[in-house]
Amino acid sequence: MKNPKNRVGHWLGVLAGLYLVVVGTSSAQQLPDSALIRCVSVERDIERSIREPQWRLNRQRTEQRIQEYMQTNRARLRQTDEIIRIPVVVHVIHDQEPGSIGGINNPNISDEQISSQIEVLNEDYRREPGTRGFNTNPVGADTRIEFYLADLDPEGRSTSGITRTQYTQRTSFNPFTDDQLLSNIAYWPSDKYLNIWVCRLSGTYLGIAQFPSVEGVGGLDNANESFERTDGVIIDFRFFGRQTGAITSRIYNLGRTTTHEVGHWLGLIHTWGDVDCGTDYCDDTPPTLDANRTTVCTDKFSNCLGPTTRNMIENYLDYSPDSCMNIFTKCQAERMQAVLALSPRRARLVEFAREGRLEPTDNLTVEIFPNPITNELTELKLDVRFADFQDLTLLVYDARGVLLQTLDFQSLYSRRIPLDVSTYPPGMYFVRARTRLETVTKRFVVVK
Repeated sequence: MKNPKNRVGHWLGVLAGLYLVVVGTSSAQQLPDSALIRCVSVERDIERSIREPQWRLNRQRTEQRIQEYMQTNRARLRQTDEIIRIPVVVHVIHDQEPGSIGGINNPNISDEQISSQIEVLNEDYRREPGTRGFNTNPVGADTRIEFYLADLDPEGRSTSGITRTQYTQRTSFNPFTDDQLLSNIAYWPSDKYLNIWVCRLSGTYLGIAQFPSVEGVGGLDNANESFERTDGVIIDFRFFGRQTGAITSRIYNLGRTTTHEVGHWLGLIHTWGDVDCGTDYCDDTPPTLDANRTTVCTDKFSNCLGPTTRNMIENYLDYSPDSCMNIFTKCQAERMQAVLALSPRRARLVEFAREGRLEPTDNLTVEIFPNPITNELTELKLDVRFADFQDLTLLVYDARGVLLQTLDFQSLYSRRIPLDVSTYPPGMYFVRARTRLETVTKRFVVVK
């Protein structure tokens, strides 16, 4: 059993020093690789918890909910074959001339550099054979999570999944305080897209992410909504992607900073639990004293629970050089799957990205086909459309008014829904679609 120490209390004495580092260093470019710090997500989360007590309570409740969900659903989490696909929008924020794209020290990075990062994410999260993301560790896992550059923007228009915005009011952005500014410069709804802002970060940090949270916890809804626009990942442009374009680092050059930060966005915690010998709530990562802050891939060891154990320096949630990293564990994969089910914004994003999505309408509409359907076929298709995300109930009745089926959906987006009618004898039937404010009833016929 790992040690669940008070991570908030541990960091209180450190935050002032971190602010000095951020403010006192204008650009990570001036520092050697050994001085860089991969991640500031936890520090920002602690700072936010101090400033917003409701956020701290919500994060604690979120962890409790994750643990409960994993215990209750562990068998299903381990057996599912579903591949979850995450639509990504990359917001490139730069101070260059619009036509100046790519090259060393240019924050207006190339499409090639961006594409290389999406490739890395998929190799790492899918444990793809023949790539650096593959491992033979018996606790290693394919997370069954994939990423792709969004092909439709929030207005339903075709897109490359990349936005470029010239912003000349500053040359770099503070990872502690400028997340709101970045979202004001460029943002797509965080319940439909994973927003990744790529820019020049001040200080020594490479990336930052917003942890997920649950809603409806003791009146904390407003706390969640106030952070909706900052929900995403921020990466310094010199560490986004793999060995191309603006990337010059010797050890942070394979795109693993983004793999690491997206792990936080999906609810993962550093392997050392952010305190000496702390917990990441995963028993298949060994107890770890602290982060691997070296520039090489040599073994490190910890003595946390008595016997000395080898640190899992190859885990994406350590601070190891990119070339060392190649593993998410089975527990970490289950934890990410739990977060995608529990966090309302994450769950809505997954629903939005599923195949069969339809353009929404202002009012509830239902179309059924084929209609009539022969009893040689087993499945009707229902095109159900409405505004934004809504809870939906489908009720199926026979001609006598006997209820045959009830299907309930939470936070559904307009989509095509299959309806199994394989056991229905020839006759007339009715489907009633019901949202919170509207009800629509449609008839269909089964014929020989």
